[in-house]
Amino acid sequence: MLKSKKALLLLIPLVCLVFFMLKDSFTQKSVEDIPGEFKEAAFIRNEQNKGGIIRIYAVTVGDPQNANYQAAADLFPVNDYGSSTTIYFFDKTQPYPTSLSLEAPHFDGNLYKSIHIVKVNGSK
Repeated sequence: MLKSKKALLLLIPLVCLVFFMLKDSFTQKSVEDIPGEFKEAAFIRNEQNKGGIIRIYAVTVGDPQNANYQAAADLFPVNDYGSSTTIYFFDKTQPYPTSLSLEAPHFDGNLYKSIHIVKVNGSK
């Protein structure tokens, strides 16, 4: 009887922990959940893992007047140690790039006009 109580006392918290981990995994916010109708259009990352990681995103905005750019930018990954993430936001009704380059400028500025830019640098 004592062994089954111990097993039950260990099993119940374990089941609860797994439940909450799964629930949290399936209810994470994405960029599509933020006001502004955001959608990722293009992404590029440097291949080298030595040194800082550089990520560049092109994101379309369906509702620029109600868009929460900083909340959307906060959902994109940023690493420490000299890494940077740059997010270019484009009006969905205007032309926008579907591919990016690691070298600046990251897209053809004559063809595409970003409406907002957020650059986040990693700490340390």
